Amino acid sequence: MNNWRDKLYRFMQGRYGRIDELGRFLMYLLFGLLLVSFFVRSSIFSLLILLVLIYDYYRILSKDISARYQENQHYIQAREKVRTKWNKLTGSHGDSTHRIYKCPTCGQKVRVPKGKGKISIHCPNCNCNFIKRT
Repeated sequence: MNNWRDKLYRFMQGRYGRIDELGRFLMYLLFGLLLVSFFVRSSIFSLLILLVLIYDYYRILSKDISARYQENQHYIQAREKVRTKWNKLTGSHGDSTHRIYKCPTCGQKVRVPKGKGKISIHCPNCNCNFIKRT
């Protein structure tokens, strides 16, 4: 048993071999595709599963560590761009205790506490009052 482990250890020396952010995403994608393929019998899903699996193993067994690191960095940057656009689109700024509204007259952003029901909001910029539900 030790002999097999030593051979595997020697084989993996100098290879990328780590599960990084991109590798984790690929595994989640793989499990999602597997779950969908159980319900939807299609050869397209089988092909996609095979391609994702081959690419993931290629990344793990690759000896070009700097290229795999760059791929991971590009993935992280792309993910952050999508995440910030999504947060701007949905208006979620990570604040669970306050809500941000725009004044209907001047467009000034006003931060008000959540969970107070229907409240009158006073804009500090144009002194306009408007009613919103928090």
